[in-house]
Amino acid sequence: MNTAYPMPSAPKTLFEGNLLLKSLDAEDRALLAPHLERVECQRGDTLFSAGAEVSCISFPCDQTVATLIVAMRDGRGAETATVGREGAVGGVVSSGFLPASTSAVIQIGGPVLRIEAVRLQEAKRASASLRNLFTRYADCLLAQVLQSVACNALHPIEERCLRWLLTLQDRIGTDVLPVTHELLAAMLGVQRTYLTRILRTLQQQGLIEVGRGRITILSRSEMEEVACECHGVVVRHYATVLGAVSNSAGRLVSVDPPPATGATGSAEPVALA
Repeated sequence: MNTAYPMPSAPKTLFEGNLLLKSLDAEDRALLAPHLERVECQRGDTLFSAGAEVSCISFPCDQTVATLIVAMRDGRGAETATVGREGAVGGVVSSGFLPASTSAVIQIGGPVLRIEAVRLQEAKRASASLRNLFTRYADCLLAQVLQSVACNALHPIEERCLRWLLTLQDRIGTDVLPVTHELLAAMLGVQRTYLTRILRTLQQQGLIEVGRGRITILSRSEMEEVACECHGVVVRHYATVLGAVSNSAGRLVSVDPPPATGATGSAEPVALA
């Protein structure tokens, strides 16, 4: 990580900012709490780079948002997943220390909780409910990545842009999104001048208002109607697999994963699909 400053953490509120951690019961919290470190991240900080070993799992808190980015040799790149307070990035499924296939970069700065991969694996071995939670989350993250791949290949830039804005709003819960043209163009893998024309069109349709360093969502319901189905597909998958709940404004407010039950009735991790 480029810039991460340790912050004092209050034990009673340590888990509140991240929905995965907030969903844990007291026993599972006790397994993780001694090993969690709270840090403050700035926009542009790199949590891990493609090809580097991933030694920590990072949990964005509150309005912090990280994106998984695939970069090409010519310098271009594109976002494959957006992760906020509903999730985590890093060795979520593996035991850690495996080379990363993407880079994880902070797009909206704020607090992050991180834990060494080896410590998380120890906790997962001791708790079936932790294994169930992280396997279910990994399935949801994979679903988001795969849907993004399909969306980027099949849908026009206007619909892809709306999908990304809706996904970001889900995670920060405000109508005013702190997004620059440069950032959004990089996430969508297009030239800034081309994106500016797209944003102008969406603004003329009354869906958004573009300001300096921000984009304001004017009508979420109309955006959802105009956008492609990809945002809704991912939202429904998170709800089904992870028990994710959104409020009336679309913000993710809780996760309550169903217990995984094997043939014998004992808790078993679900399989990635």
